[in-house]
Amino acid sequence: MTDETPSNEPVGARFREFQAGLDQPDGKRHRQPRRRGGDGEQLTVPPADFASYYGRPVLKPPVWKYDIAGYLFTGGLAAGSALIGAGAQLTGRPGLRKVGRWTALGGVAASTYLLVHDLGRPARFHHMLRVAKVTSPMSVGTWILAAFGPLAGVAAVAELAPLLPQHGVLGLARRIAPPIGNVAGLAAAATAPALATYTGVLLADTAVPSWHDAYPSLPFVFAGSALAAASGVGLIAAPAAETAPLRRLALAAAAVEFGGGHQLERQGLTSEPYQHGRSGRLVKAGRALLAVGTVTALLSRRSRVLSAISGAALVASSVATRFGVFEAGRVSARDPKYTVVPQRERLRSTTQP
Repeated sequence: MTDETPSNEPVGARFREFQAGLDQPDGKRHRQPRRRGGDGEQLTVPPADFASYYGRPVLKPPVWKYDIAGYLFTGGLAAGSALIGAGAQLTGRPGLRKVGRWTALGGVAASTYLLVHDLGRPARFHHMLRVAKVTSPMSVGTWILAAFGPLAGVAAVAELAPLLPQHGVLGLARRIAPPIGNVAGLAAAATAPALATYTGVLLADTAVPSWHDAYPSLPFVFAGSALAAASGVGLIAAPAAETAPLRRLALAAAAVEFGGGHQLERQGLTSEPYQHGRSGRLVKAGRALLAVGTVTALLSRRSRVLSAISGAALVASSVATRFGVFEAGRVSARDPKYTVVPQRERLRSTTQP
C-alpha cells in the first residue's frame, strides 16, 4: 500500500488527530507518527506554510495605489507648514510666514489632487462630503481637508497684497487682505494637528496587520514626520536670519518621530515589515535622513548651504517614512502569517487558564 492509499481508520478519528496537531506550541501543524500495519511505515503532516485557498491572501490587500502614499506625505507637509506659518506670523518673521503659507497651500492642493486621482472621479470626493460620520476616520479626514484647504488658500493669497495698487478698489483689498490672511492662517494652524495625525488613525483603523497593531504609535510618527518636512522646506526657502526656530522644531520633530518609530519595532511579529524588505529599507532610510537633517540643522546656523542640505534631508526623510509605512502595510496584508499567527496567539492566551 502506497502513501497515497487511504487507511481504513474512520474519517472522524483521522480528522481529530490532524486537528490536534494545530494546537502545538510552535504554531506548526504536526501529526503524531503512527504505525500502519506491521511495516513501521509513518506519515507526518508537513509544517504549515500559511498558504490560503487558491494561493489567495487571508486579507484583501489595500486597494489604495501609491497616490495615497504621496497623499500621506503632502498632507503632513501642508499641516506642518501651516503651523510654521502661524508661528512666524506671531513672532514677526514675514519671510518664514510667507514660505509656510505658500507651502501649506501647495501641500493641500497636491493632497486633494492625489486623493481625487486615487478615487478615480472628482465626484466621489464630493460625495464623501454629503455625510459626516465621527466614527469614520475617512469621513472625518475628508472634512478636515475640506476645512483646511480654503483657510490655507486665503492665508497664502493674502501674501500677494503688497503687489496690489494703493488706491481704488484694489487698494482697499490691499489693506484688508493682511488681517484676513492672519485670521485664516491661525484658523488653518488650529486644524493642522488633526490633518497631520488623522492619516495615522485612518491606517490603524483598517484590518491590515502592520497598520492596525501600530495604532498607538502611527499618529506620533506622522506628526513628527510632518514637522520635519515642513521644517526642511523652511530651511531651504526662508531667509537664514529667520530660521532659528526651525532648527529647534526639527529637533523636536526628530524626538517625536524616533519615539514613535521605536514603538513600531516593539509590536511583535507585525513589526517585521518595518524592519525587513523594501519597506524596511525605506523606513530605515527615513530615520537615517532624519538624523542627518537634524544634526546638520543644528550646525547650520546662518549657512545657506548647510541649511539647504539639512532641509533636503528632512524632506526626503518624510517621503521615505511615509512610503515605507505604506509599503509595510501592503506587505503584511499579502502574507497570511501576519494575520494567522497573532490570531492563534490571542486565541491561545484566552483559552489557557
